[in-house]
Amino acid sequence: MFHPLPVYIGLRYTRAKRRNHFISFISLISMLGIMLGIVALVVVLSVMNGFHKEIQERILGMASHATIQGANGELQGWPAVLEQAEQHPAVVGAAPFVEIQGMLTNGQEVSGAILRGIRPDLEDRVAAVREHMKRGSLDDLQPGSFNVVLGRDLAYTLGVGPGDKVTVVTPQVSVTPVGVMPRLKRLTVSGLFEVGMAEYDRGAGFLNIEDAAKLAQLEEGITGVRLKLRDLFGAPEVSRELAAGLSGLYRVTDWTQHHRNFFAALRMEKRMMSIILFLIVAVAAFNIVSTLVMVVTDKRSDIAILRTLGISPSGIMGIFMVQGASIGLAGTLLGALGGVLLALNLEPIVAWIERVFNVHFLDPGIYYISQLPSDLHWSDVGLIALSALVMSLMATLYPAWRASRTDPAEALRYE
Repeated sequence: MFHPLPVYIGLRYTRAKRRNHFISFISLISMLGIMLGIVALVVVLSVMNGFHKEIQERILGMASHATIQGANGELQGWPAVLEQAEQHPAVVGAAPFVEIQGMLTNGQEVSGAILRGIRPDLEDRVAAVREHMKRGSLDDLQPGSFNVVLGRDLAYTLGVGPGDKVTVVTPQVSVTPVGVMPRLKRLTVSGLFEVGMAEYDRGAGFLNIEDAAKLAQLEEGITGVRLKLRDLFGAPEVSRELAAGLSGLYRVTDWTQHHRNFFAALRMEKRMMSIILFLIVAVAAFNIVSTLVMVVTDKRSDIAILRTLGISPSGIMGIFMVQGASIGLAGTLLGALGGVLLALNLEPIVAWIERVFNVHFLDPGIYYISQLPSDLHWSDVGLIALSALVMSLMATLYPAWRASRTDPAEALRYE
């Protein structure tokens, strides 16, 4: 195939103006089909990568990369554990927390919630809560104030805002002269936050760690220590190293365990969408088969003359493989270039379309995202281009083999 003469003749056939313009039209359609399929595949995968990245940042902006907890759910002597965890080279931040599952009430409105006790001065090391504050400040969560910062949707459900009071009912009980009573505490709403994830906006709140410890009756203990890692994808390995290095019995978990099914579903969605869109490229690539079959039929006399001049069957096969591969290569290069340019400029293009046609593709009230995200991965582009080239080359094999089997005497009999 790569002998100079078959390559030269194959490229000559590709550039030549054929007598049969229908064949030229089919070749152009095949090339455009490959190009459009690759553009669609690159852009769709980039948008999916953008959505996945946006979701991952929203979840992991609030959740910890790794968590150290006591074996019985209560962590005593946490300053030593926190200091030891921060000594690990992969850990960039650590903060203590107390977690309470309770019920918030305001008049007739009731809603379950997870309340997390934090130290505002340390929380910035592990989570981006401060960046998502809509009203109030985390610094208002002072010891003894029993202030609480609620998710926006949770506050709306309860019908409260900054300055209002809510009552928290905890699972712990108090023994009184009249019997066992649930523990109740009035909290003052000091602020609201909005992450864009219902898990937090609808069911989470923050208060000072000392106030939370009193509610949970932990005294000097806490629930655990949250960690932020340098490389979040190395969380499982770092968790194992911390569990082995800590002196004592602790339970170390990471974000992949808490959100394993969700992120696995996202990966499966991307994989299935890739397979579906690859079918577009496959259909366009195998259009090359029909193109080359017609070319071989049209060039039977040329093939016979080349055979009589001494070109081997493998040389004939190489001529048409070069012709088909050149169509696939042109479509692949144009598609990859167009897909990359479109993916890199997708947000301003979509914004221009929305402005010109007065439409809005993503309603922030529904999706919490006002712009279409795009995150181009060059590895995806390379894999798409390589796959398209391989499919194009495979599509040339049968027509080229048929051309190599042409009998010169039979082809020239009626010429």
